Amino acid sequence: MVRVSGPHARAIGEAISGRKLPARRATYTSFSDIQHQSVDAGIAIYYPGPGSFTGEDVVELQGHGGPVVMRLLLDAATDRGARLARPGEFTERAFLCGKLDLAQAEAVADLISSASEASARGALRSLQGAFSAAVNALDEQVLSLRVLVEAAMDFPEEEVDFLSDHQIGDQLESIQQGFSRLIGDSEQGILLRDGINIALIGEPNVGKSSLLNALSGVDRAIVTDVPGTTRDLVHADLIIDGLPVQVVDTAGLRETDDHVELEGVKRAREQASRADLVLIVMDDRTAVDAERCPLLAELQRPPVGLIPRRMLRVLNKADLSGGTPGVVEPVGKREDHQGEKTPAVSEIAELRLSALQGTGVDALKDLIKSRVGFSLEGTTFTARKRHLDALSQGLAAAERARKLLAHQSPGELIAEELRDAHEALGSIVGEVTPDELLGEIFSNFCIGK
Repeated sequence: MVRVSGPHARAIGEAISGRKLPARRATYTSFSDIQHQSVDAGIAIYYPGPGSFTGEDVVELQGHGGPVVMRLLLDAATDRGARLARPGEFTERAFLCGKLDLAQAEAVADLISSASEASARGALRSLQGAFSAAVNALDEQVLSLRVLVEAAMDFPEEEVDFLSDHQIGDQLESIQQGFSRLIGDSEQGILLRDGINIALIGEPNVGKSSLLNALSGVDRAIVTDVPGTTRDLVHADLIIDGLPVQVVDTAGLRETDDHVELEGVKRAREQASRADLVLIVMDDRTAVDAERCPLLAELQRPPVGLIPRRMLRVLNKADLSGGTPGVVEPVGKREDHQGEKTPAVSEIAELRLSALQGTGVDALKDLIKSRVGFSLEGTTFTARKRHLDALSQGLAAAERARKLLAHQSPGELIAEELRDAHEALGSIVGEVTPDELLGEIFSNFCIGK
C-alpha cells in the first residue's frame, strides 16, 4: 500500500487512478505513471480530513505488492508532487493534528515492534488510550489542587488558614499515591515492551550452555564434556509468559593462559555488569566449593557490585547430585575468602534443577518473573523509560510539596512544586514536549508509519 497525506492527496490519487475518488469508498481502478502508462491495478480509497489517521486528507493506493511495482507506484505519486515520508511522519502528523497524544503515538511503534502477544496487547491498550487516561486522571487531580493553591495566594489573609486545611494534605497524599501506582504500572509496561537481558555466569562445565538450550527449547549452544567450550557470547531470544527475554551464555570463569578464553572471560564480566538479571550457574555436586571461586566473588564486589535482587543461583545437574529440583531455602551469611560478609552470595535466591532433563526449568522461569517483578495481573499497557522518568520527577515534586505544606511554607513554593508535577505529566502525553524530543521519538519509527 502507498499512502499519501496532505492537502493535495486527493488530487494526486485521482491523477494516478484517472478518476474521481468518492470519500471512504473502495474503488477498483488502474494506476498510471506520469506518462499515463499503466503500472498496476488495485484499490484506491480517499479519506477526507479530519476523519483520517493523520487528520489530513489521505489517499491509500493498494496494489499487488512486490518491490518493483511499489517503486513504480511511489514514483507515480512523487512525480505528481508528493515526497517520501520521513520515518514516523504519518504518526507525527496524527499527533500534531490532535488525533493521538504522544503516548498513543509511541504505542504505534511499540505495537509494530512487539516481541510477544502480551506486549502487542499492551501496546494496543496504550494506543487505545489506557495509559493516557490514567495519566490524564492524575493530571486533573494535580491541576485541581494547583488551582486551589494559586487561588488562595490571591487572598493573602486567607492563605494561612488554607494551608492548615487537612484536606489539602489529603489531596497531596492522594496525588503521591497516584504517582506511585502509575510508576508501578509503567515499570510493568517497560518490562512488557523492552523485556530483560539475562546473563548466564559460572565456572566451566557447570551446564550454562545446557541451561540456555533448556530455556530456549532449541539447541542454540554447543554442549560437550570439555571445559571451556563456550568462548564467545551466545544469545537466545525467548518469551516467558509474555515477558521478552534475551539469554546470553558466556564463557566459563576460570584462570587461564589461553588468550582466546581470556577474552571470553572478559566479555562474560562485561555482560554480567550490563545484564538485568544474572544467573550464577553451579554444579550442584560441588556448589560449596564453587561459591568460593575468586572470579565469581569478584563479580559481587565493585566496580561490578551486583546487588542481590539482580542475581539468582542455579544449582544445575540435580540428575547427578540426587537433589530435589525446585527453590532452595537460602543459607545464612558466610564470610568470603577475605573475611568480609558477602550478603550478595548468601542472600541470593537459589533454585536446583537439571538442565539436561528439564526438571525445575519451569520453576526457574517463575522465579525469574518474580525477581524482576513481572506480572500480567490487572491493567497492562506498554510504557517507556521517559515515561518512568517523568513520573519519578512528578512524584518527587509532589513529595516536596507535601513537606512544604507540613512546615507551613509559603503557598508560592507549594504552587511551584505542583507546577513541576503538572508539567511532568504533560510531557508524557505531549502537552509540553520539546521539538528535539519529538524528533527523537518519531525518528525511531519505520518508514510509512
